[in-house]
Amino acid sequence: MNIEQLKRMKSGKGFIAALDQSGGSTPKALKLYGIDEDGYSNDKEMFDLVHKMRSRIITSPAFNSDRILGAILFKVTMNSKIDGKYTADYLWDKKGVVPILKIDEGLDTVKDGVQLMKPMKHLDELLKEAKERNIFGTKMRSVIKEFNEEGIKKVVSQQFELAKKISAAGFVPIIEPEVDIHAEKKGEIEEFLKEEILKELKALDKDTLVIFKMTIPNKPDLYLDFLSFDQTVRLVALSGGYSREKSNKLLAKNQNLIASFSRALTEGLNVNQTDEEFNDLLDSSIESIYKASIEK
Repeated sequence: MNIEQLKRMKSGKGFIAALDQSGGSTPKALKLYGIDEDGYSNDKEMFDLVHKMRSRIITSPAFNSDRILGAILFKVTMNSKIDGKYTADYLWDKKGVVPILKIDEGLDTVKDGVQLMKPMKHLDELLKEAKERNIFGTKMRSVIKEFNEEGIKKVVSQQFELAKKISAAGFVPIIEPEVDIHAEKKGEIEEFLKEEILKELKALDKDTLVIFKMTIPNKPDLYLDFLSFDQTVRLVALSGGYSREKSNKLLAKNQNLIASFSRALTEGLNVNQTDEEFNDLLDSSIESIYKASIEK
């Protein structure tokens, strides 16, 4: 583990940029960027286009360590290069931004009101590859759609079981049990989820470090207790489908909760924009998310 990166993630000012759209969500990300599905004919062309989009974001003058702590990458992005360097090395060496890798293989079907992660059949190989690419941490996402106690318990159990394995391999895992923003009993789900996470945290080995990525809660500061544990490196929030404006407004109500936005970060960026237009919009987006993350 890179100790300098750990210090930055634990105490630095800024937020985490989520640039980790995978196979299933890539077409939507490209469409929002102005590239329809008829703009590519196979997966290779699709991933080449999304890497160009991500490279444009990462190489922008607006994207740097002044306001951004880390960036979450997809496997294809990790194994691609920017200006001759693998993406993780470019992020850290050129931008001072900590590289993180999305490792889950997508969501399973809905059962007991939740979507667990699909079995990670190639996790050991992926972690070995991530170490070679100088990745600092990992991210894995589950989704809770209904207030079902057994389902929520299964989500938390799966997340922590994998987090322990990932930590033992030398990474800092991001635990992401997303609560659907449209869930009918969102507030009740979050209260129960918090208690289940606290049970796991209390039993967690002191050497196992984790980051929590949570849906912005209905009750401000609901998850603040997680930071009282030495094992918790950081508490971050996903945008969950909210617009950037609404995400920032909700985020700003929570102390010590910083952004880890994807759609809200790239909202409005378009392939047809000039570099000046693109960089100006990205700069204003980053600034608004940065302020919502640190100005409480």
